[in-house]
Amino acid sequence: MSAAPAFELPAALEAHEPPPERDGVRLMVAAGERLEHATFRELPRFLRPGDLLVVNTSATVAPAVDARRPDGTVFELRFSTVPPDLPDGRWWIVEPRDARVRAGERLSLAGDAVVEMLAPYAGSPRLWLARLEGDMPAGRPVRYAYVAREWPLDAYQTVFALHPGSAEMPSAGRPFTPELVTRLVAGGVQVAPVLLHCGLSSPERGEPPLPERFAVPAETARLVNATRAAGGRVIAVGTTVVRALETVAAPDGTLAPGHGFTNLVVTPERGVRVVGGLITGWHEPQATHLELLEAIAGPDLLARSYAEALRAGYLWHEFGDSHLVLPC
Repeated sequence: MSAAPAFELPAALEAHEPPPERDGVRLMVAAGERLEHATFRELPRFLRPGDLLVVNTSATVAPAVDARRPDGTVFELRFSTVPPDLPDGRWWIVEPRDARVRAGERLSLAGDAVVEMLAPYAGSPRLWLARLEGDMPAGRPVRYAYVAREWPLDAYQTVFALHPGSAEMPSAGRPFTPELVTRLVAGGVQVAPVLLHCGLSSPERGEPPLPERFAVPAETARLVNATRAAGGRVIAVGTTVVRALETVAAPDGTLAPGHGFTNLVVTPERGVRVVGGLITGWHEPQATHLELLEAIAGPDLLARSYAEALRAGYLWHEFGDSHLVLPC
């Protein structure tokens, strides 16, 4: 059973807006038995020549749109992902921000687009399978209540963003800047890409991630295998990267290229086969991401990290502070 830390997140520790400098956020380094406080721009001093950073090149889209009922009432509808068995772009998993939706209801979007709500998706209390008729209108980034005002889409992009498709930002990569990447590469740290398009995260506790579209290129698989053979560390930038890499990892840790949809949920019982370290943000109490972190860090290091983050006032959510986990 998982021993992921249980805690209450004070509202004062929620990051309400983007930091003034991307790489100026705080960084806790959990390495072996020690915890160390730093800023993200100090990352190069915690990595070694021969380490490999694996990053997610998914770009964030603006999937929140206004949906209008025939009676004229309007509410927000969020497009999450295309379902793995219906990937042609007409069928979507969506989140209506109104609990009164019914099967068969037709909602008007901007322009001539219409969404037909078909049925709750996979038994979820918040997600629906829907059919889109016409072109999806331009929307806005997903914004949760702890972010006080709207920010442009650029605020939700990472420096690695190349391929649009994430409903929410793969936020572990947000503190990187081109200058920081240059310093890392100059110091002998390699960088390799994967792709995983993030769906909408759950406001409900303990809801596992949905199937998500991913791709691990052949060159990345080659670099991962070479790094591990040479004794270097494979460090994932974000839980999305862990999910992509571990999906195509053999039991002996050999990585193969692959693409499609992943259903993998990484738990302490399953463990990790390839990933030796992780850069991530701070996750909500009882989120399933904590089980993935425990699979990498172990229960003791994870519990001490979160207790220290709460004590020291680290900030949570997509604009918050960072956590570097290097268990060995």
